[in-house]
Amino acid sequence: MGHKELSKGRGLTGGQGVLVPASNVKHLMLRQDVINAVRDGEFHIYPVETIDEGIEILTGLPAGMADEEGKYPEESVNGKVYNRLARLAEKQRKFGASTEGKEA
Repeated sequence: MGHKELSKGRGLTGGQGVLVPASNVKHLMLRQDVINAVRDGEFHIYPVETIDEGIEILTGLPAGMADEEGKYPEESVNGKVYNRLARLAEKQRKFGASTEGKEA
């Protein structure tokens, strides 16, 4: 069963779709019901060139590009991920420092 059948069973809202590599678009072989749903705006095919394009489609937020210092905009997906990883790394460093010299 394809995505279209699953969406149809759940009721298409116009928000469903699929991400495909842009280089694959020319090779798509779609059934007529899928073509009709795309034409009618009930289903979308999102060709993407990069992971960041997919992130933006899926989240509705900018992926964010690193500046000259390697930092991302705070409110971008990449910025949020970078900041979260930095907080986790800091916790790990603190935990490692607090357990140094202790025997298991």
